[in-house]
Amino acid sequence: MRILLVEDEFDLRQILKKRLQKEKYVIDDCGNGLDAEDYIELTDYDAVILDGMLPGRDGFDILKNMRRKGDHTPVLMLTARDSIEDRVKGLDYGADDYLIKPFSFDELLARLRAVMRRKPVYVSNELTAGDLKMDTNAKIVSRGGTTIELSGKEYMLLEYMLRNKNMVLSREQIQERVWGYDFEGGSNIVDVYIRYLRRKIDYGQSTKLIQTVRGAGYVIRG
Repeated sequence: MRILLVEDEFDLRQILKKRLQKEKYVIDDCGNGLDAEDYIELTDYDAVILDGMLPGRDGFDILKNMRRKGDHTPVLMLTARDSIEDRVKGLDYGADDYLIKPFSFDELLARLRAVMRRKPVYVSNELTAGDLKMDTNAKIVSRGGTTIELSGKEYMLLEYMLRNKNMVLSREQIQERVWGYDFEGGSNIVDVYIRYLRRKIDYGQSTKLIQTVRGAGYVIRG
């Protein structure tokens, strides 16, 4: 899942980004409201963690504009404002939840999972393709009843493909979704990880689930 983290305190933003990445989220981040609006306009996020007090454009204004435009992406407000008036304002503008600094990371994760469950596309926690199954709550992948051990990036790639089963995904779409905008690795990283997945998922199987569409990209079918 891809999340936008908008927080102007640099050290806090970096800490949250690293810890969220360890939880297998793809994170885009920025520290001011104007950049945040550009990210939101250009990208379909599964959730936005949004600080209320930002340089450039206030977080409450960003939220209000999102809802006015019909953008129902789950938003978790992060702010030092602890007055009842500010909390009511954020919720009235369309925030899905509100977390006041300082907070525990475990609480942030719990609230983030809760707001994302409200997005209809993610109602089910089980993704399938043929006899391949992924439990997104337990983070367990199996095929034919046999558990498959995946690295963090392998898991994220497979989840993205399963959520878009039967849809051809270009290398550019996959790289942007799984590695994020700030990725600086090799240009063939997607092909490398597709090979990793095939070895673990399709090797020795009569039915190959991960398929290459020449000149277009990759698709998982089943």
